[in-house]
Amino acid sequence: MIRIDGSKGEGGGQVLRTSLALSLVTGKPFQMVNIRAGRSKPGLLRQHLTAVKAAAAVGEAELEGAELHSKELTFRPKSLTSGDYHFAVGTAGSATLVLQTVLPALLAASGPSTLVLEGGTHNPAAPPFDFLTKAYLPLVRRMGPGVEAMLDRPGFFPAGGGKFEVLVQPAPLKPLHLLERGNVVRRQATAMIAQVPYDVAKRELETVGKKLGWLAEERRVEELKRSTGPGNVLWLEVESEHVTEVFTGFGERGVRAEDIAEAVSEEARVYLEAGVPVGHHLADQLMLLLALARGGSFRTLPLDGHAQTQIETFAHFLDVKVSVEEVSPQVREVSVR
Repeated sequence: MIRIDGSKGEGGGQVLRTSLALSLVTGKPFQMVNIRAGRSKPGLLRQHLTAVKAAAAVGEAELEGAELHSKELTFRPKSLTSGDYHFAVGTAGSATLVLQTVLPALLAASGPSTLVLEGGTHNPAAPPFDFLTKAYLPLVRRMGPGVEAMLDRPGFFPAGGGKFEVLVQPAPLKPLHLLERGNVVRRQATAMIAQVPYDVAKRELETVGKKLGWLAEERRVEELKRSTGPGNVLWLEVESEHVTEVFTGFGERGVRAEDIAEAVSEEARVYLEAGVPVGHHLADQLMLLLALARGGSFRTLPLDGHAQTQIETFAHFLDVKVSVEEVSPQVREVSVR
């Protein structure tokens, strides 16, 4: 039985999700204590509990401690099973994080799977649906498996109510080497609004234009006529020869549209000036795929706490070595072998 202290490293939900994913793939059971001890509301919240139960369904696992606010969990997987699954968070908690918990396992399953997920699709502190489809899933497909995701309806915080479907065609993961970004071939800034004044989107896009110099034809408003609650998301898509990156900001009550746009623009500016192919958020997810493929490399920005936590969690389940080399003050090369 592997024992993991959830308070170590980043101290949030990531170590739990990664542990669940790796437990499913390897068949190794684990016990975790101090779950999300580094957060203001420690223990399992609704979206974490949904991820645990989703992993249990996929792995026919035995559970102990799977209840709201629990700070300890024992997870014993029995058999990795493909099939048709429907997982609902029940709140505005992130459904995309639930997907990232079970997808690595389903990529290694014996047959195809279909998932329907309900909850938040565009949440702060979680990968939005557009990041999955434009940045993450294309890399999964390059490594072998086939994965497609279709958005039925968006779900914003705090109303939730989003829904999307994912089709998974498993295949062995092949190592991937992503050391060059290549030339930028397309840039697109999208301000999505639902039950929010059009002026908010207009101000966000004007700020992107001023901060990054993106042209009017590279900026667009997407106004949703159907959603369960109000929401505003700004994402910047940078498509290069070898990779696409997505940077996202979320409108918040009491925060100026210009401030949201300036923060997202700054994140994109740092990425573009560094010349790396992989940004911070994509690095966390790509590292897990490479660990499961037992090989690969990529260049990224200096690693944050989430990436370091990923590396530490791998060591509990996998016999892989992750090395991080400083190429320059703003560039790191991550190698998995």
